[in-house]
Amino acid sequence: MTLDGDLTIPAGAVGIVLFAHGSGSSRHSPRNQFVARAIREAGIATLLFDLLTQEEEGEDDVTGRLRFDIGLLAGRLVEASRWVANQTETQKLRIGYFGASTGGAAALVAAAEIGPTVGAVVSRGGRPDLAGTAMEDVKSSVLLIVGERDETVLELNRSAYARLRCGKELAVIHRATHLFEEPGALEEVARLAADWFRRHLRAR
Repeated sequence: MTLDGDLTIPAGAVGIVLFAHGSGSSRHSPRNQFVARAIREAGIATLLFDLLTQEEEGEDDVTGRLRFDIGLLAGRLVEASRWVANQTETQKLRIGYFGASTGGAAALVAAAEIGPTVGAVVSRGGRPDLAGTAMEDVKSSVLLIVGERDETVLELNRSAYARLRCGKELAVIHRATHLFEEPGALEEVARLAADWFRRHLRAR
């Protein structure tokens, strides 16, 4: 199995962030691309990759089933993390995860499985509730970012926040909805994410 991805390493990188995109999205997501640029400007490498193969994406376009298979998505994230740990140019970089929508749950499940090697997780408009009991095993520092007007997802994140036993913050973006399309909303997401990773990722 081969997954397509884009690895970018700025000079003097102090960590690497793997992106777990959300429902029906891909590594080409404009929102994730925007956030990735801000993270690289903070001196952190990024790996944006497709969690599904092209064949699986074709199936998922019809059924919508695989995008909610958190175990499958988390497993792909774990495999990508192992790949990063075995590449000469990235093996000394501490890993972080940026998850959106269902990717937020996958990031938490993968972080729980891998353990302290994952230094930080950021979830944007995520569904941490789909991580189930795994979220209680997460040791990474977790930032949950949710739009103020994304009311159902905000409640799910508040409940998840209460269950997390690690270093954690919940950031509510004023007036923002689920896709953070309001003026300045995505910029705030990018700023918060880059700052979180800069604080919590250090070279091993």
